Parts: sequence; C-alpha cells; structure tokens
Amino acid sequence: MNNDANHTETAEEALKQIVDGFNRFRHEVYPEQQELFKKLAHEQTPRAMFITCADSRVAPELITQSSPGDLFVSRNVGNVVPPYGQMMGGVSTAIEFAVLALNVHHIIICGHSDCGAMKAVLNPATLDSLPTVKAWLRHAEVAKIVVEDNCSCQEEQLGMMTEENVIAQLQHLATHPSVASRLARGELFIHGWVYDIETAQIRAYDSETNEFRQIGDGPLPMATPRARYPVSSRR
Repeated sequence: MNNDANHTETAEEALKQIVDGFNRFRHEVYPEQQELFKKLAHEQTPRAMFITCADSRVAPELITQSSPGDLFVSRNVGNVVPPYGQMMGGVSTAIEFAVLALNVHHIIICGHSDCGAMKAVLNPATLDSLPTVKAWLRHAEVAKIVVEDNCSCQEEQLGMMTEENVIAQLQHLATHPSVASRLARGELFIHGWVYDIETAQIRAYDSETNEFRQIGDGPLPMATPRARYPVSSRR
C-alpha cells in the first residue's frame, strides 16, 4: 500500500501489488477455504447474476459479502444491457447462460454514484476520442432523454441519470426471451440498484411505486413485474 500521497505508482509497483496480493491469497486465504474451492472446481450454483459497471470502485462480492461461487458477475462500461437482437455479445450470452444453464433466480442491475459512463452520456463531446465507448453508450441514451425532457434538476442530474439508466437497462433485460419467459412464470426476479460509493448505501427500484428506496428502509423494493403465468395457474 502506498502511503505517500505525492508518489505516483509506477507500472512495476502496480503489478507488484497485484502479484503480492495473489501470493497472500494463495498462502493465507486459500488454505482456510480449501474445501470450498475443491467443490467449486467441479460446479457452480450462483445465487444471482450481478450486472454492474466495470468501474474499479464497485466490487460486487465485497459489497454483498459474497463468497466465490455466490455471484455470476457481468461487468461493462455503464452497466448496460443491450436489447435482445442488438450487439449479441458478452452481456447477452452471459444473461442467457445464467438463466438457462445456471438457473439463477435473481438478476441484479447495479449502477453507482459518480459514474464516468453516465457523465459521458450527459457530455457526449468527451467521447469523441472513444468511438467504441460512444457506440456502446448509445444504449444509455434513453436515460438521458428521459431526464432532459422531464427533470429540471440540474444539480441532481447525474444522480437522476444513473437511476434512469438502471430502469432503462431493466427494460432492455426484459426483452431477452429467456428472461421474459421466466418473468412471466414467476421463476425469475429482477432488481435495479444504485450503489453510493461514499456512504455504502444502496437504493433499489420499486416498480410498484416507481421510485428508488434505500435498502433497509422497510420492505425490500422489487423491480419484478407481476407473473402472468404462475406455476399454480398451469396445473
């Protein structure tokens, strides 16, 4: 750990920190959880899929205090979920695998405070030198339009944009056939979260009230639509 605020870490020092961390894991952490890793060597049964931003400050396993094997994590710039049929790449394949092969019961889309991707969508000129990122973040454009057309909250614009982007990506998620089918049967539950880096609070989207509420403040907010074909009705 570098304690000198004026010292700029070199490439060699950065790599050394990572390798030293692996060595501590291998010799100190792994021996205490060896049985868990032996089990994980042959199967995975994650509790949830966690789709979040690639931002280095967001650590899903740390935030949720999850162990290896608990979360099936997919990360990208802006926690984006392209609508089904568009850019059928890593995110779409991960969703299909999580739902159909791993049978996860929950998919969480998690945005976060101070999101560089959301700042970029609000200020598209900053993306002129990043054409690939610019193209990718077109999937978040809907959130920008919703905020600009319906909110005069200039000071809170980034926060509103972050929340609207989570809602937009939940809507995109529901266009994926595997997701839509299991939502309709009540076998899959979706969640929209926004994690605040500074306070460690999470606000979750409640589809019944169309608002974000802090987790821990009353019943857990849920973004899952009502099942249309529950198992009980098909018997």
